[in-house]
Amino acid sequence: MAKDNHFSAEDIFALEYASDVQISRDGEQIAYVRSGYDIMTDGNRHSLWLYDLDSNRNLPLLADGHSYTQPRWSPDGSRLAYVSDASGSRQLHLYWLEEGKSALLTQLQRGISNLSWSPDGQWLAFTMDVPQGKSDYAKSVKRLTKPKGAKWADEPIIVDKVRYQADGRGLLEPVFKQIFVLPATGGTPRQLTHGDFQHQGPLAWHPDGKSIVFSANFNAQWEYQTGESDLHQVEVQTGKLTSLTQAPGSESQPSFSADGKYLAYLQEDNEPMPYHTSRVALMKWDSKDSKVLTKELDRSVDALTWQASRQLVVQYDDRGKRKLAELSLSGKLKPLTDKLSGTSLGRPYISGKYSVADNGAIAFTSANPQRPADVGYLYKGKTRQLTALNEDLLAHKALGQVHEIEYASSFDGEKIQGWYITPPNFDPAKKYPLLLEIHGGPHLAYGPHFAAELQRYAAEGYVVFYDNHRGSTSYGERFAMLLDGKYSSKEDFADHNSGVDAMIAKGFIDPNNLFIAGGSAGGIATAYAIGLTDRFNAAAITKPVINWVSKVLTADSYLGQIRNQFPGMPWDNLEHYWQRSPLSLVGNVKTPALILTGEADRRTPISESEQYYQALKLQKVDTVLVRVPGAPHGIAGKPSRMIAKIEHTLAWFERYKKSQAN
Repeated sequence: MAKDNHFSAEDIFALEYASDVQISRDGEQIAYVRSGYDIMTDGNRHSLWLYDLDSNRNLPLLADGHSYTQPRWSPDGSRLAYVSDASGSRQLHLYWLEEGKSALLTQLQRGISNLSWSPDGQWLAFTMDVPQGKSDYAKSVKRLTKPKGAKWADEPIIVDKVRYQADGRGLLEPVFKQIFVLPATGGTPRQLTHGDFQHQGPLAWHPDGKSIVFSANFNAQWEYQTGESDLHQVEVQTGKLTSLTQAPGSESQPSFSADGKYLAYLQEDNEPMPYHTSRVALMKWDSKDSKVLTKELDRSVDALTWQASRQLVVQYDDRGKRKLAELSLSGKLKPLTDKLSGTSLGRPYISGKYSVADNGAIAFTSANPQRPADVGYLYKGKTRQLTALNEDLLAHKALGQVHEIEYASSFDGEKIQGWYITPPNFDPAKKYPLLLEIHGGPHLAYGPHFAAELQRYAAEGYVVFYDNHRGSTSYGERFAMLLDGKYSSKEDFADHNSGVDAMIAKGFIDPNNLFIAGGSAGGIATAYAIGLTDRFNAAAITKPVINWVSKVLTADSYLGQIRNQFPGMPWDNLEHYWQRSPLSLVGNVKTPALILTGEADRRTPISESEQYYQALKLQKVDTVLVRVPGAPHGIAGKPSRMIAKIEHTLAWFERYKKSQAN
């Protein structure tokens, strides 16, 4: 049992974090979403808070039990638009800061996103899904009229779209994301875009307020073109559309300079490969000529924001950390901070967001290996943390300490970066069980960030080791592409296995107590690993792919995955798909395996786990299948499910923990 001052399962319900930090244009106030969990509803709580930089006061703005998200400042800083369910459904609201008054602006049937103010503060733009209606085939089906009072079975569901399902949403109603504008005083939203296309945000108002730039693919075959989109301009008064880019690949996240001379945006190519570097491009608005500003940066830029009209602030990931940098219009980078973190509570994924004021001040989510995200502030080269949301919970807890490690892979000598968490009251003279935990993606990355799941394992006496194996992001395109056509393989297994060897060499790991776990791509890697070695006492495999042929033909990600990750269709490349499948190695498996998957998972459907469970049972390998009712791929989205995942894993490993030899 964990000691009273160790991080416990119950503590997960009490965690809080800051997100969607929005600094006012004058740089005087920061609005942010304060998020946490509700132990009674097993859900998320989102309230709006305001940090006043002049008085250094952190005050609740809207915190009454309802959900508040998407805070967006009006240009003059007098009003705050936000989305809330306070009226009974998620609607757009407006809050007047000086008066302390709020108003309901909409009565919409569907949720909104990409909320954006017009430059004069008179309009709000947003995107919202609009139903397509019945297809021609559906209209042609003859339907009988039920007798009054008759109870018939539900009508059949017709599926005819290329993308017909989505994890967490189930079967998709045919809808198209359209752009709307609404007077800031409320009224009837007016639809600006039409047609059977997805009009994507963020929405960039031209400084003259007459048009909005967005991203969309207007090709007739857009459903099949997962890596294609262009920038387009829609006139607010007339709805007239003008295409701005026609380059192969994707152009997205448009943002105007304050003087309207430039449009900055992100650009990716469209080659059929699993990883694409996202670069910043700059368009001269008068000539529409563009150039790439980050040619020399071998990292993908995730977000960009203007500092007035002089330069940009960009966000990118580097060696397990999220960084901010100033980017000049000539392409010169000036680092600002690498402290963005803390909005991914369960596992130590890179995360974090920021916003910029006209005076250059930056608000961001600031965190460290011991704490989730607080509100951070950067001004004139100096950073400070403004809030301390978890001190009441964590200040008196003995948490695991996070340490960095670098080692060479036994496969080819490639340098691999990793981290390990030592248990509270760690004694290097003792021997500890080791838990290797593998991240998902595989084109994602862990880092030295707070992770509730891994802290729980450390609290129970495990040294928790995790690495950014080949294929991970934040190390450049070459490193990410090392897994091209080799996911999973002996190569990424060598990266993990070499890390285990490097940890044992430190002298405080019990080599007779080694455990392995991972989720999604990490679950695939775990299942593949125990087909290659029996060195681990037990494995915990969460939401894996076991058979790539069945996966790509049943999951929601088939379009982009087949095109970018495999050499062709599965029926034409069976040998390749089979070689990548952990099922091909199941005959070698001797390691006891816990398999845990959500029953509503459409990204790695539970049929994958069922195949592995039955195959292991046929092999007479000790195995347990844990089915999580109602859970999608984001299995830890509810706190009780995160806790269940942790506690089932701990119980499984405890069954196979060996006593230390004298």
